[in-house]
Amino acid sequence: MPAAVQRGGRVLLWGLAAGLPLLFLGVFFAWPVVTLIARGFVTQDAAGASLDLSGFAEVFSEPRTWRIIGLTLWQGVLGTVISVLLGVPGAYVLYRCRFRGRTFLRAFVTVPFVLPTVVVGVAFRSLLVEGGLLGFLRLDGTFGAIVLALVFFNYSVVVRTVGGLWEHLDPRAEEAARALGASPWRAFRSVTLPSLAPAIASAASIVFLFCATAFGVVLVLGGVQYGTIETEIWIQTTQFLDLRAAAVLSVVQLVVVVVALSVANRTRARRERALNLSAATSAARPLRLRADAVPLAVTAVVVLGLIALPLVNLLVRSFQTPGGWSLANYANLGTTGGRNALSVTVWEATANSVRTAAIATLIAVVIGGLVALVVSRRPRSRTGRRAISALDSVFMLPLGVSAVTVGFGFLITLDKPLGLDVDLRTSGLLVPVAQAVVAIPLVVRTVLPVLRAIDPRLREAAATLGAPPARVFAAVDGPIAARSLGLAIGFAFAVSLGEFGATSFLARPDAATLPVVIFRLIGRPGAENYGMALAASVVLAVLTATVMMVAERLRGDRSAGEF
Repeated sequence: MPAAVQRGGRVLLWGLAAGLPLLFLGVFFAWPVVTLIARGFVTQDAAGASLDLSGFAEVFSEPRTWRIIGLTLWQGVLGTVISVLLGVPGAYVLYRCRFRGRTFLRAFVTVPFVLPTVVVGVAFRSLLVEGGLLGFLRLDGTFGAIVLALVFFNYSVVVRTVGGLWEHLDPRAEEAARALGASPWRAFRSVTLPSLAPAIASAASIVFLFCATAFGVVLVLGGVQYGTIETEIWIQTTQFLDLRAAAVLSVVQLVVVVVALSVANRTRARRERALNLSAATSAARPLRLRADAVPLAVTAVVVLGLIALPLVNLLVRSFQTPGGWSLANYANLGTTGGRNALSVTVWEATANSVRTAAIATLIAVVIGGLVALVVSRRPRSRTGRRAISALDSVFMLPLGVSAVTVGFGFLITLDKPLGLDVDLRTSGLLVPVAQAVVAIPLVVRTVLPVLRAIDPRLREAAATLGAPPARVFAAVDGPIAARSLGLAIGFAFAVSLGEFGATSFLARPDAATLPVVIFRLIGRPGAENYGMALAASVVLAVLTATVMMVAERLRGDRSAGEF
């Protein structure tokens, strides 16, 4: 085959691989978000449309705005600091040490990260409410309860990100420092900690992003009193229909997200270079009870007190009724609740959730896989490297942009997208598409490190032997990427099951998903509805945990993925 034809085919294939995800992101993310924001800044008068930026001055002149921004940043900083301080000892125990049950504990601490935010909120509220196990602490409805729930949610991000690097660090440098008389703490501080710095910084930037953009947790635990930018966008959009204020806040949130993503990209690049220099095999050693007593004690307190306790309490409370212990709350899941609080039963909502999550997962894996494949390339030119970095950052934006903004943007833009004679708002496809937009970044971050770990000389050798791009992918990239596919599918499915922000806007009452149903039950009076919310939360928690346990079991590459 002539070289010119091969080059043309290669350009066409890579153009399609990059163009399809960009088209998807443009139609189902950028267009709705930009349209919603534009409606807040564009005014219509007799002379036509005009740009009006006076909303910034109006919104920022309100003391409430600065209080909300301050709470958002403070909650992000506090949640990040505590997550890192608790997560680093956990990373050491679960990745640097070997002991029986380590694989199970790794999977167990991952469960909170994929739990729906509504379930996390319900779990902590049932624990901290008056009459709950920790009700005497009087933390219900406080800022401290929100921070605890955010640490619960993000602890595994630090453990997995830092542990993935720590597991492969060459131990000889630390052993040499100890041999020269350094204490364990000094050897860690002067040798190990600088090597872990890229992973810690990468984890911290991602955790800050998740903490600052939390929606369901803050809505359930804090309500209006401890609102964040995310919840304020929801209030301004749904209760006051003030698109101008929502647009200003969306821009503020976008600035925070871009800064956090910029830091994450820089630290992630340093982390990947550190991984390339580390040992190929695990440097984990047997757990020593005396020498490892401090990190072991910290990890035990976190796993038992912060992670297991809310989940166990949620399970126990789901069997409590005003008449005593029984299965009545679970039996009521087949009804529409007290005073017909719901339009569908919880079991019907569960079926809706599974069906939409399956469709969303398929979309997310296809689009996210293509993004990871393109971004994993290493162009020789500086322009090419910058383009790859920009593409990577663009597809991380859905993690931080308000899901409320995306959901409401869908409603006002996707009546007939691209001139198609179909109204997506009534087609049933809108919810899985919105869930896929949220899940794509997680698929990319799971698959991308595996693809970037491939030695480029393998691809070059295959191409030199005459293999076309499709054959190179099938022979080199495909088999290696498949190692992380099970975990990517698990993350996408679990996150889609629990997506609440955009789904709360888009799900029709007769096709409500499980997180939406749980939130509606919480907001309805009566012990029957609250008991059903607890039982439904257990069902959703078990479902997502099972998905992640299976994904971990099927996982081929134990070092795959950033999360």
